[in-house]
Amino acid sequence: MSAESRQATVERVVEVPAPDARLAGTLTVPRAAEGVVVFAHGSGSGRFSPRNQAVADELGRAGFGTLLLDLLTSEEEAEDLRSARLRFDIGLLGKRVVGAIDWLAGEAEVGDLPPSIRDLPLGCFGASTGAAAALIAAAERPDRVRAAVSRGGRPDLAGDALRRVTAATLLIVGGQDLEVLRLNRHAQSALAGESRLEVVPEAGHLFEEPGALERVATLTCDWFAQHLVSTHD
Repeated sequence: MSAESRQATVERVVEVPAPDARLAGTLTVPRAAEGVVVFAHGSGSGRFSPRNQAVADELGRAGFGTLLLDLLTSEEEAEDLRSARLRFDIGLLGKRVVGAIDWLAGEAEVGDLPPSIRDLPLGCFGASTGAAAALIAAAERPDRVRAAVSRGGRPDLAGDALRRVTAATLLIVGGQDLEVLRLNRHAQSALAGESRLEVVPEAGHLFEEPGALERVATLTCDWFAQHLVSTHD
């Protein structure tokens, strides 16, 4: 990112109130942002996930604000490391993504962030089990969430909420991630709104292969440019 771009972007560490916790997050907003994307991490990950940070960086360069959020508190993360239980509590994670969406809608100003942030069109990006949480949030806030992207996600874990998701949804799966690909195809058939399944050839679940994550970032930026910016009144 150029020096000029950094000067035109404001980044703040924030505390997001959820119904049952206060969650740490990083909110980054370009001065001329055209939309904002809430990230839902999964499977023991959080806001410092290098893969999600890489996608968020590309979204920032494309003119989108991003909110990377720890969906579990530090105490819950410690418990989850022992039990791996909370990362699969999709209902809990979904409620917390909804809380983040509501906070963005009601937050007039954070530090010197532009006060118009509450009016920006909003999307969700979910990885692994976080994809299910993002889609639950899209179902619960259809008037706010216009588009969603899942990276190597488990949208099937959103269950009956899929039939209420009207946001345009992009499902990105690695071509070698066969079981997750099968689950995504099944979940796509239940989505109420526009959807697309994009398979990245030769990529595995974590998109660690050369060029795979870059392809994810490009697909994500293009999807939000089409379904957030072009539909923004």
